[in-house]
Amino acid sequence: KDLSFKDVLLKMRDVLDDKRFEQIPQLTSSRNLDVDTKFDITPDDFNGTKRAVLIGINYVGQNGELAGCQNDALNMMEYLKDVHDFKDENIQLLLDDGTNTNPTKRNILKAYAKIAEESDAGDVVYLHYAGHGGHKSDKSGDEKDGRDETLIPVDFQKWGVGEILDDDIYQKLVLKLKKGVFATSVMDCCHSGTVLDLPYKFVGDGKQEGGMNANEGFNFGSVKKGGCIIS
Repeated sequence: KDLSFKDVLLKMRDVLDDKRFEQIPQLTSSRNLDVDTKFDITPDDFNGTKRAVLIGINYVGQNGELAGCQNDALNMMEYLKDVHDFKDENIQLLLDDGTNTNPTKRNILKAYAKIAEESDAGDVVYLHYAGHGGHKSDKSGDEKDGRDETLIPVDFQKWGVGEILDDDIYQKLVLKLKKGVFATSVMDCCHSGTVLDLPYKFVGDGKQEGGMNANEGFNFGSVKKGGCIIS
C-alpha cells in the first residue's frame, strides 16, 4: 500500500510512542508540499542519476557512544540499492568504523558540497544522517527561537572543530542544489526537525490540521531558485 508523507510521519510517531520516546517527527520542505502526496524517494518524472550521502556515527570510545547508527546507514544503503536501484559508485558512505570515510566535520560538509555540485536537473538525491544532534545559541539572528540546530560530527571535541550549524548545511547544500533536482533527507537525531532551515513545516503529532505551515519571515526566493528538498 502506498503511504503519503503524512501517513509516514504519523506511523513514525506511533512507533516512537510504542517505545515510549517523546520525539515528534517533522516534515520540512523547500516547497509547499501536499502532505497527502504519495511518499517516494524517486518521483515519477525521474530521468537522471540517483545519488546518496549516508552518514552513521556511533562515536566509538567517546562519551555518549551510540550503538546502531552505523547499521542504520548500512541498512539504508542496501535498501536504496535493492529497492530504488542506486549504484555503489553514486553512494558516499561515511562511518566511524575505521574502514569507510570518517564522518568528520570536514568530510561531512565536503560530501554535501560534492553531491550538490554533481547533481543536475532530473537527478535524485537521498541524504541520511544517524547520530547525535544538538542546538546552540543563534548568533546570526535568523532563528525565531534563538537557537541554531546542529549535527555532531565524530571529531566535534577536537580544538577548533565543533558542531555543524544548520547555517553551514544551508549554505553548502540547500542553496547549492540546482533547479530540477529532487532531494530527500532523513535526519535521525535530536533537534533535527528544522536542521536544513527549510521554509515549510508539518508536525507529525496528529494535531496539525491541513497542510504545511510557512515560515513567513523566510527569504523564499533563496530556495525557490534551486532544487526541491524534503526533510
